[in-house]
Amino acid sequence: MSEFLFGFATGLSFILAIGAQNLFVLEQGIKKNHIFLVTTLCAFSDFLLIFLGIFVFYSIQSLMTANVILLFNLALIAFLIYFIWGKIKNFDKPFEVNFSKKAIPKSIIISQTLAFTFLNPHVYSDTVFILGNLSKSYDLLSQKISFGLGASLASFLFFYFIGYLGFFLRSYFLNKKIWNFLNAIIISYLIGLVCFLIFYELF
Repeated sequence: MSEFLFGFATGLSFILAIGAQNLFVLEQGIKKNHIFLVTTLCAFSDFLLIFLGIFVFYSIQSLMTANVILLFNLALIAFLIYFIWGKIKNFDKPFEVNFSKKAIPKSIIISQTLAFTFLNPHVYSDTVFILGNLSKSYDLLSQKISFGLGASLASFLFFYFIGYLGFFLRSYFLNKKIWNFLNAIIISYLIGLVCFLIFYELF
């Protein structure tokens, strides 16, 4: 049980940091864009990456060369710049929610969710490297599994919380001033993230 609680507390401490992926999940909750699908994809992705780090940390460490990390950073920067431009272009337009029965294609939501997850190098650093590294101190397989389940539970609870938080509080976000304020925060954060990736990760 102690391994489970340690995994839960450690996983929660990393995921609480508001990042591009978390902001994306919150926005989909506000827009009612396949909330359960988005949150479940993010949660299961974390689950897979956490156990990837726990069981194959040493084997993949040799594969994560500087060139591989560089490719991930370049892909993320390109994706974030595209996302930021879309936000800026539509900044002052009224926030529209799809109230029609015609849902936004799941393929688009899935591709965006996976991009925000697997093109984010910080997801790998938090799950594969940090949590994987911490788990190697346990000798028994059952202890490693317990640690991984605790960390995974933290991810599941957090993603469902922020996704449905946006859904239940959406009436506040539908206010144009509040939405523009939220957009400004998202744009500012993502620009800062891009600058960080360019000046600290690439050079």
